[in-house]
Amino acid sequence: MNKFSVIITAGGTSSRYGNKNKLLEHLDERTVIEHTVAAFLEFQEITEIIIPTNNSIKDEIVSLLKDKRIKIVEGGDSRQKSVYNALKYVNNEYVIIHDGARPLIKSGVISQVMDLASLKGAVSVMTKTTDTIKEVAPDGRIIKTIDRSKLYNTQTPQAFKTSLIKEAHEKLKDGNFTDDSSMLEELDIPVYIVNGSYTNIKITTKSDLDFAKLYI
Repeated sequence: MNKFSVIITAGGTSSRYGNKNKLLEHLDERTVIEHTVAAFLEFQEITEIIIPTNNSIKDEIVSLLKDKRIKIVEGGDSRQKSVYNALKYVNNEYVIIHDGARPLIKSGVISQVMDLASLKGAVSVMTKTTDTIKEVAPDGRIIKTIDRSKLYNTQTPQAFKTSLIKEAHEKLKDGNFTDDSSMLEELDIPVYIVNGSYTNIKITTKSDLDFAKLYI
């Protein structure tokens, strides 16, 4: 089995969440970020976890996460810049990139991600879209219903051959991409999907935290 590094993003300010950083909220006995990191610490193939962190919560993150495989580094002022900073510390041939605010990721999905990334070089966890999707004009008029049979919702983790995603970040460093697979899509590099779970929610608002408490 190939060795993997993991980047877990923790550089945001939680501006949409409220006064407290969502990564420091509690689910049962542990914080959100502790749950997220613990899911990856289960795997011996993962030899390092790099966490680009917002300075406002750096001290708390350091005090919570003591495993010798964890390295806390400086985050950027966007998700893309935070990942780019963290990629400089990656030492393995493959890297997994995951949102710190997705604490309910399942070990089976992580395992599938590592297996397919080793074969294909670039993968993203996704779920099939279940809602009916409409295209709407700026004035609020519905233009058409989009065929949802080919539509998927993007999640993390995403995993890549390290050299591939580093090159993408170098070429597109002046962009504003909100996930890493879209950078490879921009460069016409194929990315393959791993079917995810609808419970792998990203905590953005307090209601998301309430759902996470139910799911966990």
